[in-house]
Amino acid sequence: LWRFGYSARLLKTNHFRTAASNTSFPAVWMVLAQYSGRIPGLSVVVKKNSFSTMPETVEDKANLELYSPHPEVRGMTLLNREAFKRTVVVPVLKVKKEIVNILLKSLKHMVLQRPGLKRVVEDPEDEDSRLVILDPHKIPEFSLGESEREVLKQLNVCPEVSKYNLELTYENFKSEEILRAVLPEGQEVTSGFSRVGHIAHLNLRDHQLPYRHLIGQVIIDKNPGVTCVVNKTNIIDSTYRNFQMEVLAGESKLVTKVKENNIAYELDFSKVYWNPRLSTEHGRIIELLKPGDVLFDVFAGIGPFAIPAAKKKCHVFANDLNPESYNWLLHNCRLNKVDNKIKAFNMDGRDFLLGPVREELSKELLLLKEEQKTSFHIVMNLPALAIEFLGVFRHLLVGEPCSTAGLPTVHCYGFSKHDNPTKDIQERAEASLGTSLDGRCSTYLVRNVAPNKEMLCISFQIPADVLYKRPCP
Repeated sequence: LWRFGYSARLLKTNHFRTAASNTSFPAVWMVLAQYSGRIPGLSVVVKKNSFSTMPETVEDKANLELYSPHPEVRGMTLLNREAFKRTVVVPVLKVKKEIVNILLKSLKHMVLQRPGLKRVVEDPEDEDSRLVILDPHKIPEFSLGESEREVLKQLNVCPEVSKYNLELTYENFKSEEILRAVLPEGQEVTSGFSRVGHIAHLNLRDHQLPYRHLIGQVIIDKNPGVTCVVNKTNIIDSTYRNFQMEVLAGESKLVTKVKENNIAYELDFSKVYWNPRLSTEHGRIIELLKPGDVLFDVFAGIGPFAIPAAKKKCHVFANDLNPESYNWLLHNCRLNKVDNKIKAFNMDGRDFLLGPVREELSKELLLLKEEQKTSFHIVMNLPALAIEFLGVFRHLLVGEPCSTAGLPTVHCYGFSKHDNPTKDIQERAEASLGTSLDGRCSTYLVRNVAPNKEMLCISFQIPADVLYKRPCP
């Protein structure tokens, strides 16, 4: 997944992270109270663009939180951006405008960084000066350290820090800060989202559903390029690998473009399966292939294995049962100019193995010579069911076994909730094949799908005594 936090995840690749510390700083106020009136300018603040005497009731001084929106937004279900405004007190330095850029470079670690916030504002009392906004969490007791004072001395800048009434708005808060302020206190903010082109795809928890439209709008506001937010409303259908979804915010356009491993794809996200979290796995399998190898993609989807394999000059046979996936596969083959290098099928996976795969293997393995280095790979990426299809390989071919080097390599995906997922997936594969794979297989952990649920890939050459049925003497 972008995760909510990058994603891109509420993104990273792409899910939300914990918000920055909401540390309150009563000690700051105590120090300010002690020095108020004794240090010139200390009792002076700026509200918006004018200096004024700071009123005693700006906010509850002991509980001021720089990174939290106004507490009245708690429970909001319809986004009201104006309600997020709050005024906080921050330290500022008065600096001649000619040296502002030099000072920013020298004290960049001390300057307040907030989304959409100007770090430098005009000084309403002196047009030749500017006010540089500093981070109160980086300046204990609103007093600069010795190293910072030395920098200011060299720049001939007064080291005294003044107070500034800074108005924070919706634009200055991060998405996770906004949602943490809105959702019931103590509840999980989000479970993350995936970025598919202009679409953000969520899997919201039950307690988040009353806030789903607000969550969707916040995602659009805070993630440039996202113009549609959807939430999955049921589990993935194991037949066509798509799911019901609700558009939470933005446009209802679900045809989108994505780019993975430098290859472009187009798809209708409401009708086909696409998971950006599998990019690394797609690339890993493609790295195993050599030009001239043969790839059979049993559950091809829109082509994330088939198309890069064809671009690598492999001979590709790609199949998908979903008519929509098949049509988008053809479309993406044309888009990437490999339509003459891929033979595409719209069949049940078993029928594909018993038909085109059996026919091609029977022909190619018979002609295969010892010195030839062509490899045959069968990818089975339908983790909910693929292991059940392995039984099709039992006596799929008739005749004398080819050389061991020519036996096809299967890459089969599966889910496991077992304490030992590697052992679990191997045992299930062995049960389908009717033989032991001890010492003859490798298992790769693809990703963690959910708590206590892993996605794995088991790879093995089909044993000759499984693949071949010897003719009667």
